[in-house]
Amino acid sequence: MSEKTFDINLSCEDRPGIVAAVTTELASLGANIAESNQFWDRQTNRFFMRISFTVPDDTGRDRIARALEPAIARFDMKTALADRSRRPRILILVSKFDHALLHLLYQIRVGWLDAEVAAIVSNHEDSRRTAEAEGIVYHHWPVTKDNKAEQEEKLLGLVKETDADLVVLARYMQVLSDRLSKRLFGKIINIHHSFLPSFKGAKPYHQAHERGVKLIGATAHYVTPDLDEGPIIEQETERVTHAMSAEDLVATGRDIESRVLARAVKLHLEGRVMLNGQKTVVFAKG
Repeated sequence: MSEKTFDINLSCEDRPGIVAAVTTELASLGANIAESNQFWDRQTNRFFMRISFTVPDDTGRDRIARALEPAIARFDMKTALADRSRRPRILILVSKFDHALLHLLYQIRVGWLDAEVAAIVSNHEDSRRTAEAEGIVYHHWPVTKDNKAEQEEKLLGLVKETDADLVVLARYMQVLSDRLSKRLFGKIINIHHSFLPSFKGAKPYHQAHERGVKLIGATAHYVTPDLDEGPIIEQETERVTHAMSAEDLVATGRDIESRVLARAVKLHLEGRVMLNGQKTVVFAKG
């Protein structure tokens, strides 16, 4: 008999019996657990769990949800149930720097990242040829101080129209409004350079070179009204030396940014990231 794969993410106040209650209901459906991860945050006494399981092909999402209702009510759980037969859809926003966009498209093409790009949105025309080559709808929406609110409203409409699961800021060099950040909280991922110390403004890698930094890196995080301070999903750093030029740092930074963003998108789309206040619980493979 063929099977379908589902994931369930849950969080609630920690107390005995949570795992048993959920897995007992899954067993009653003939489910087979393929992967299980859990975490108890002792500071907040919150329990987080992700279970990936298979069920017979004739078992639908509604039936699974009904079976889990008693456990959800008993422990006052927040849950998300995902059918993995549905390919997630993403919107990618980009400005002039296209390295992160190109890496995402490549990883989708080779199958490492299971996603469908519903559209690419940009405030510049630079990536139109890339979109056309991939057969992806391209929206050129220039942003000014006067039309920012209007363009963000169009973006919200596009998210709804395309049924997008995630908005990815692939070096989209526009600050989103507090309103948009709140409306799509947990559904927008951004990538930015991260140094110790941090360098803001133009040409951050050149600033880092001038200060003689020894580590550069990148951070992928959920977007919040606090610029570049949302819950962190993924990070990476790499050592650099005095012998490297500013252009060498830029090239290294491009590679790191591309990798980190792609990993963060993959983790989110696979349901491996759970919000825990200002932090995240990330149930990575392995």
